[in-house]
Amino acid sequence: MTRLALLLLALSMWGGEVGAQQLHKIAGFEYGNMKSPTGREWESPTQLSYNKEQPRAYFFSFKSHEGARAYLPSEECAYYKSLDGIWKFHWVGNPSERPMEFYKTTFDTSTWDDIEVPSAWNVEGIQKDGSLKYGTPIYVNQPFIFHHTVKVGDWKGGVMREPDPTWTTYKHRNEVGSYVRSFTLPEDWQGERVMLNFDGVDSFFYLWINGQYVGFSKNSRNRAAFDITSYLVKGENKVAVEVYRSSDGSFLEAQDMFRLPGIFRSVYLTAQPEAHIRDLIAIPSLSHDYKEGALQLTAELRNQSKRSLKGYQLRYTLYRNDLYSQNNHLTGASLAIDVPNVKANEYKVVTGKLELKEPALWSAEEPHLYTLIVELLDRRGRVMQTASIVTGFREVVIKETPAEEDEFGLAGRYFYVNGKTVKLKGVNRHETDPETGQTISKERMLQEIALMQRGNINHVRLSHYPNTPIWYYLCDLYGLYLENEANVESHGYYYGDASLSHVPEFRDAHVARVMEMAAATVNSPSIVIWSLGNEGGPGDNFKAAYEALHQFDPSLPVQYERNNSIVDMGSNQYPSIAWTREAVKGTYDIKYPFHISEYAHSMGNAGGNLADYWEAMESTNFFCGAAIWDWVDQSIYTYDALTGERYMAYGGDFGDTPNDGMFCMNGVMLPDLTPKPEYQEVKKVYQNVAIEEVDLGKGLISIFNKRYFTTLNDLELVVKLMREGEAVAEKVVPMPTIQPRSKATIELPFNRPQVMEQPEEFFLNFELRLKQDRPWAKAGFVQMEEQLLLKERDHYLQLSDLSAGASPLQLKGSTLKGDKFELSFDEATGSIEQYTYDGVALITAGNGPRLSAFRAPVDNDNWARDGWIENGLHNLSHKAMSKEVHRNQDGSISILYVVESQAPNRYQLKGGYTGHFEIDTVEGEQDFKFVTTQVWTVYPDGSIALTANITSNKKGVNLARLGYELAMAPQFDQLTYYGRGPLNNYNDRDAGAHVGLYKSSVAEQFVPFPKPQSMGNREGVRWTEVTDANGHGLAFIAEEAMSASVLPWTALELMLAPHPHQLPKSSGTHIHLDLGVTGLGGNSCGQGAPLPEDRILGDGSHFSLLIRPAGTEKRVSIPVL
Repeated sequence: MTRLALLLLALSMWGGEVGAQQLHKIAGFEYGNMKSPTGREWESPTQLSYNKEQPRAYFFSFKSHEGARAYLPSEECAYYKSLDGIWKFHWVGNPSERPMEFYKTTFDTSTWDDIEVPSAWNVEGIQKDGSLKYGTPIYVNQPFIFHHTVKVGDWKGGVMREPDPTWTTYKHRNEVGSYVRSFTLPEDWQGERVMLNFDGVDSFFYLWINGQYVGFSKNSRNRAAFDITSYLVKGENKVAVEVYRSSDGSFLEAQDMFRLPGIFRSVYLTAQPEAHIRDLIAIPSLSHDYKEGALQLTAELRNQSKRSLKGYQLRYTLYRNDLYSQNNHLTGASLAIDVPNVKANEYKVVTGKLELKEPALWSAEEPHLYTLIVELLDRRGRVMQTASIVTGFREVVIKETPAEEDEFGLAGRYFYVNGKTVKLKGVNRHETDPETGQTISKERMLQEIALMQRGNINHVRLSHYPNTPIWYYLCDLYGLYLENEANVESHGYYYGDASLSHVPEFRDAHVARVMEMAAATVNSPSIVIWSLGNEGGPGDNFKAAYEALHQFDPSLPVQYERNNSIVDMGSNQYPSIAWTREAVKGTYDIKYPFHISEYAHSMGNAGGNLADYWEAMESTNFFCGAAIWDWVDQSIYTYDALTGERYMAYGGDFGDTPNDGMFCMNGVMLPDLTPKPEYQEVKKVYQNVAIEEVDLGKGLISIFNKRYFTTLNDLELVVKLMREGEAVAEKVVPMPTIQPRSKATIELPFNRPQVMEQPEEFFLNFELRLKQDRPWAKAGFVQMEEQLLLKERDHYLQLSDLSAGASPLQLKGSTLKGDKFELSFDEATGSIEQYTYDGVALITAGNGPRLSAFRAPVDNDNWARDGWIENGLHNLSHKAMSKEVHRNQDGSISILYVVESQAPNRYQLKGGYTGHFEIDTVEGEQDFKFVTTQVWTVYPDGSIALTANITSNKKGVNLARLGYELAMAPQFDQLTYYGRGPLNNYNDRDAGAHVGLYKSSVAEQFVPFPKPQSMGNREGVRWTEVTDANGHGLAFIAEEAMSASVLPWTALELMLAPHPHQLPKSSGTHIHLDLGVTGLGGNSCGQGAPLPEDRILGDGSHFSLLIRPAGTEKRVSIPVL
């Protein structure tokens, strides 16, 4: 059966006989003429709405054909009037306290507060002294915010049960916000049907117009539209809205987010004639060779007049948009369809097919859009209504593929867009803004899309609800593949017998929420997957929702990770690397194609093993992609009650109970859309080229184009020759046209023989830069990049040679003196006590290098942090057990100490995900210790070589790091290093960190995570140098490469500060120099701890390090003792 035939069959099954009934008639949507509500609608799950319009696609009526070409409405060109702005507002904590008759036209609201609409009233109520005027923002992950118990039938108790007295909802059981404003209709709306539209209200509301009850709605994230024509009067009209924080709808809205009530999306009026196009659908299809396209058109007409419509016609005109623009021009494709008679107060579904030869296809790589204008003409040919939608020619199919047709030679069931097995390189996205909560401006959306496209992200899972309508248009326009997800998550009851997915009373709500999503966004070409919801159980209610959705739109596959058996493709959340590596082979008993709906939990400083996931997923076509959890930290600005400082708050910071603390901070971006260091890794791993060496002896490389539809001709290849981290030559290298999924070999102007006689290390850096401006970046932006090693270092300098000519060392007790320096050792700890060079004190008493194995836990360290504290890694004391002194033939002096490092007590860590860590001392002696044989070799020029052999008494114990830490005075605040950068990186997150020479202030090494944690680490560090403004300081040189970090605070200070503004005043510059640092992994949710090869263990280790005055030679060999 053809796709067109399937669609026609689906429409007939969903709406009854084509041409006879409505497209949608959702159970639970009730209609009538009640004079007032019963007051119990918000606790009746079978009552979904009253007098709310059936769902339809997002489009507007325009005043002219030319106006309709703009698609988005304005008050000048469309029958559209915004009611966003200032409303009168009254807040109470409990329904019994609400103003009962506020909706009446005689009720005086002049003393009420003003509030901005759209907004969340909890956020609007945050005061600069930290107090809360309009209730409490509550962050929880899975639970409901009202009393509940996980058991069958618990939902029957409703949302008003008395919770524990510590809960926020004990006092404010169910906040109610009352909103009032007035409006006057435009003069040219006379005789039109007027709709009042709410794009999002959380979670339930009643509506009155001019004192008359209109109806209610309880799905917070789909449009609620009401025909208010019969309630209007000439002149000024009063609209009153009563919003409840919690309702039975809240049982299906237990998403991992701040629970924020209010009118949080736009409110507006629209108008159309009494006989009008109520719904409009255009489903694209393509011929087998993708040379011909068609739009299957479905229009639902409604006649609200008192006479039959006879002789009417629908006239369609198709325009092609310029790329990334709403500017458009005629295609020549048009269609006129005669409308059968439509009786008074009846509906009629009218279908047709508009064909186009050689359509420009829509994909995320080239999102070619079309604007379709439809006009309703009466029998005399007069235009009665003009509307428009945007569409694109894209086709999504899942099909069995023989091995000979697969890129990898494997037979399987694969996911295709326009005939190509695209990879969805994605993120999950909550709608969140620290300034406004879940009210998102168009400007912020554009900023987010630009950041995604700069970061090579091509896919967004809309977690876990339909987004603000304009988001879809922007993704259509700029090119992102979307998984559109219904507003269904009953996570508070989990997935067993108590799940609401099994409860018949919630069946209609499950189906309605899925169908409201689909009806509103069915025309969006950016949507390539439907999702039935998230974490709501496996029951029959989702089966019913799938059947309804698939009947309405069989053109797109459906996903639901809690029950793969009922949908079209497989998915799961947070699989391990090991599982993924095997599952991508296509041999597991899972449903293929497979899409990982959540992975790489990006809580805090995260992103470990991203490259490992994609090495697996790009090896076959069985997995079509994955979406990182998630895009941006969910945080809300508030104020410190003691200091007045503004900061980014997470769960618990508002006194909200219960809460899930920092678990809302899972983004690739910080709350204000500042990229976290992980972003650079995402950009690198997600990029659409692979550059590899073919033979650099001859200057040959290969470039593989990972794109599916476009060449790389929009990019310019720039190659830089890097010597010791600095560019010494740069060339633009011509690239041939490289077709999608194809490889080309390129000869470079640089090769290995050119540099082999030089002692330094050389790399080749490759940058693929935009040739032209794009909406997300200007020409010259580096879209993709790579680095290849050209030559390793050799011919190291010898310390004995560098010290030649210096006076012999003087040793007196524990103090050594040279021509320019004085150095003393602490006999008690076996470390440097003081070091002065050229009269500048570089190391002062108590701050010398000492063994270190601790870091401020990142959020993914929950697998190990308790053990680190129990073993006392945060509080090691160091005791020299023996000492030997040796004078060496080259004039150096070696001092050997055997040092035991052990904490004085046993400890216990408290705090978990609250962000507020506490360390308690517990009874019993600490049984963990290190024993280190460390040799300090001092040279006449002031160089100090450290060689350490480190063991512990617990073989295999997991450590945060292993190396040395020291502190320098605060004025040593400048950092230069040669290693991986420029952003912090770890051994399992360094694909996007190229070796280079980088400079910054020490303060700039701090990353303002809302909860401070480990940061600043750099891998592959050859040397690092810390100086003051005059260049005085120390250089630290690795034997080969080390891990290093330099920050203004200690690891313990970072750990104990709940927020950046609560860090103590910096006591100096704190330096870590490590033989290794444990990777990040992804254990905060599912993925697991760092891989074994990425961990640092307490087994025997060797570490060598050279300390030299700043500004001296760094390509120096460390002698082997």
